Amino acid sequence: MPFNKSKLMEFPRDVIVGHGVIDDIGDLCHRVNLEGVGLIVHDETTKKIAGERVIQHLNESYKIHDIVVEKATIKEVERVQRFAKKINADFLVAVGGGSVIDIAKLASYKCKVPFISVPTAASHDGIASPRASIKDNGMSISKEARSPLAILADTAIISKAPYRMLASGCADVISNLTAILDWQLAYRLKGEYYSSFAAALAKTAAELLIENAKYIKPGIEEAVWIAVKSMIVSGVAMSVANSSRPASGAEHMFSHALDRIAPGKAMHGEQCGVGAIMMMYLHGGDWEAIRDALREIGAPTTAKELGIAKKYIIKALTMAHKMRPDRYTILGTDGITREAAEKLVKVTGVA
Repeated sequence: MPFNKSKLMEFPRDVIVGHGVIDDIGDLCHRVNLEGVGLIVHDETTKKIAGERVIQHLNESYKIHDIVVEKATIKEVERVQRFAKKINADFLVAVGGGSVIDIAKLASYKCKVPFISVPTAASHDGIASPRASIKDNGMSISKEARSPLAILADTAIISKAPYRMLASGCADVISNLTAILDWQLAYRLKGEYYSSFAAALAKTAAELLIENAKYIKPGIEEAVWIAVKSMIVSGVAMSVANSSRPASGAEHMFSHALDRIAPGKAMHGEQCGVGAIMMMYLHGGDWEAIRDALREIGAPTTAKELGIAKKYIIKALTMAHKMRPDRYTILGTDGITREAAEKLVKVTGVA
C-alpha cells in the first residue's frame, strides 16, 4: 500500500526578540514580502504603548489603517473581519497582549491574509500559537486560527507591562508538563494521535522556565527574553502537532471551569499554573517542582493567591472534565468526586 499521509504545519517565518526592536517593524514586513494595505489591530492602551509607532514606521511603505478593539469576543473578531474586508487589507499586525493577538489571529484566518504578532505583554503562549482563545456567549473557546507569519517582541516594551502578566505567561508554559502527560495518556488508552517531536518542544519550553526561574523577576529585561522565547517554542509545538494538545490538558480545563464559576478573578496562565500543580500530583509526578518554580517566579500557587474561594476551586475540579469532553486527560471521562477534590487541594497546599 503506498504511503499517503499528509499534514500541514505552519510556522512563523521570522522571529525578532530584543531590546528596541519595535523600530524594525518596517524591515520585518519587507523581509517577509508583505505588500499593499495593512491593518493595525490594537486596544486603547497598546495603541499608545506601541501601536502609534508601528503605524508611523509602516506608513512609509504601506497604506495603513488601524482599528481599536476591546475584549476577545466573536463579535470583535467579526468587526475586525468586516473592516479588513472593507479596506481590502493584505495583512494584519496585532499590537497588544493576548486578547488583541487572538482577535487579529482569528480575523486574519477568516480573511485568509497573514498577520504579524507584536506582543506588548507576555501573559500566555498565544503570541505564537495557531489557536485563538475567544469568548462566545460568555464562554471561552479555543478556535483554530493561524500562526503568525512573523513575530516581533520588543523586550523593552514587554518589561514595562505589569509583572503579573509575565508571571502568568510563564505559568501557562510551565503547565505544558501536565498537558504532555495527559496527551501521552490519551495516546496509550485511546489511541489518540501523538507527536513526540511536538511534546519534546513543549517540554523544553517548560523546563527552560523552571531552570531559569530564579532569573525571572520584576524589572529584569532578561526575564522577558527567557519567557518570550519559551512562549514562542510552546506556540511552535502546537503548530507541529496542529493541535493545542502539547500545551493544553486537564490544567487548562480546570482553568476554563474557573472562568465559568469565578470569572475575572485570576488570569488564565495563573489558573493553569495552579491546575498544573494538582494535575501533576494526580499523575504521580514531581508536583513540588512546579509549585516551587511558580513561587520563585511569583505566580500564584494557592487559592488565596488566585483570589478565588476554596469552594470554587473544588467545584472547578469536579466539573473540569466536562469542559472538553472530547479531550481525554487524567480526570478521565467521569471526573473526580468532591471528596477527591477536597483531598487534592489539601495535599498540594492549594487550599
